[in-house]
Amino acid sequence: MQSSYFDIGANLTHESFESDIEDVLNNANIAGIKKICITSTSIEDTKRSLEIVKKREDLLITTCGIHPHYADSFDQSSILKLKDFTKNESVKAIGETGLDFNRNFSKKNNQIECFISQLELAKELSLPLFLHQRDSHKEFLNCFEKVTPDVNAVVHCFTEDKKEFYQYLDKGFWIGFTGWICDPVRGKHMQDLLSEMPLDKIMIETDSPYLLPKNLKVKGRRNEPKFIVEVAKKISELQKEDLNVVTKILFSNSLKFFNLQQ
Repeated sequence: MQSSYFDIGANLTHESFESDIEDVLNNANIAGIKKICITSTSIEDTKRSLEIVKKREDLLITTCGIHPHYADSFDQSSILKLKDFTKNESVKAIGETGLDFNRNFSKKNNQIECFISQLELAKELSLPLFLHQRDSHKEFLNCFEKVTPDVNAVVHCFTEDKKEFYQYLDKGFWIGFTGWICDPVRGKHMQDLLSEMPLDKIMIETDSPYLLPKNLKVKGRRNEPKFIVEVAKKISELQKEDLNVVTKILFSNSLKFFNLQQ
């Protein structure tokens, strides 16, 4: 029996998917991917996500949110637009939202204001949060001292250390892992962590078209949802557990996170 997979984060609005999105979705389905959540990063990006969802409503859901990179363009009218998007049944989470003090494409104060406003929106609507955090761990957690959303929240594309991992779990957060864990060098610290961690708050994602698993040799190096299988295999290997057992747990976690029916 083929395992069922849930890619909780794929950037399918990326230009690299424009010419063959139908093939990408069909190939994912053939590989056993039953659900894909499209990651939205702005008002315009959310509009594009919702157009893609129409192609395969059985397979696709989406987030709606404003990424910290675009926080300088945020104002209170943005919240009204996001709120309007959530009337669409395909919108299952608020995000991608958070803080990014690595690239600082937006001013820090604007990032914080934009983030807190989306925390408040998620709380108001009882929707899960799809979170981004880079080089801003302390400030990121401080925002949750100002607003306690009391909803499911996932720190996506986790690349940090054991200390941060358990701080997130203590806050009740879920953790999203990508093909980064397949990198024998950059992912080594996470491989050590994954060998011993509990799986009840773990989910997997491709972050397509980025972060292609290192063990794959693909022309053009574009990642896509069908490769989520490699992330599950790596976790299975590190946990020394049967792949079907691991994928069943991860799939169930994802359904629970997005408040979807089993």
